[in-house]
Amino acid sequence: MSQKYLIYMYLLKARTFIALLIVIGFFSVMVPNFMTPSNLLIMTQHVAITGLLAIGMTLVILTGGIDLSVGAVAGICGMVAGALLTNGIPLTGGNVLFLNVPEVIVVVTVFGCLLGLVNGAVITRLGVAPFICTLGMMYVARGAALLFNDGSTYANLVGMPALGNTGFAFLGTGSILGVYLPIWLMVGFLLLGLYMTRKTPLGRYIYAVGGNESAARLAGVPIIKVKVFVYAFSGICAALVGLIIASQLQTAHPMTGNMFEMDAIGATVLGGTALAGGRGRVSGSIIGAFVIVFLADGMVMMGVSDFWQMVIKGLVIVTAVVVDQFQQRLQSKVTLMRRHEKKLQATAVPETSLQ
Repeated sequence: MSQKYLIYMYLLKARTFIALLIVIGFFSVMVPNFMTPSNLLIMTQHVAITGLLAIGMTLVILTGGIDLSVGAVAGICGMVAGALLTNGIPLTGGNVLFLNVPEVIVVVTVFGCLLGLVNGAVITRLGVAPFICTLGMMYVARGAALLFNDGSTYANLVGMPALGNTGFAFLGTGSILGVYLPIWLMVGFLLLGLYMTRKTPLGRYIYAVGGNESAARLAGVPIIKVKVFVYAFSGICAALVGLIIASQLQTAHPMTGNMFEMDAIGATVLGGTALAGGRGRVSGSIIGAFVIVFLADGMVMMGVSDFWQMVIKGLVIVTAVVVDQFQQRLQSKVTLMRRHEKKLQATAVPETSLQ
């Protein structure tokens, strides 16, 4: 087999990491303080937002689906958190129950999971295409977030000591060992995603469903449960993102998460996950998130306008898809060449037989 094809394959497999090095190298030259420790820590905190969404999106896309609702789910989950911290839960007799911050986080996370379960149930039980179902959920969640407080925000989410609901800011801005908590959450979910996809039967089922759903069904894979799970997991990731942003801003805004789904899909595709499903890695999606966020932050620091930022990010995503298609064609060619070589070796006449 030609060494040229092998070199091409290695370069294509490492394309996301190479792209990240190019982005870092370019902005390190163009922006003097781009690589300072403090700036890297801040940018990595931004990566945590896209990274969390990309982890959930990766599992969904691996099954051959898509989740366009993650941004809107993040928005409505932030509003739910704002309502719980500001207004509490009305009870009978005019009483109001205020939850502490850990309880709010649990309730909102469960709420995001339920929205994901709805997506999964509609897709699997009613046969609605993932694109249409999650697009509808995107509009429902965004509209509900706007209806929550008549389009207004929940501001000053600091809580009151007398009510026991203070400390919400720690989720988004607190640090452990000098590292922001959102980064720890991203690392935790990354390790969880790696464990699920590499070490558990569930991970094998996810790849099987995306690779060939008909064959997976014949092999006894619980397709409905697998699909419902990945959408529920994506809803949990989106809920955490909504909580983190509300915590960082100390404000819950109904338009939080607008277009976040595009960044999540872009990071996933950049990371090498095939949109058709069945091929990809969670770790690759995290590197893709670094590329997306470092590129965006670098352009902001250079003073590039928002309009050009959208154009450039769109071109990067399209380029990633084109390169992925090229990799698949090259992989098919390499596979055929290997089969041909093995066939030639099997049919070759040994020299001893000719003597």
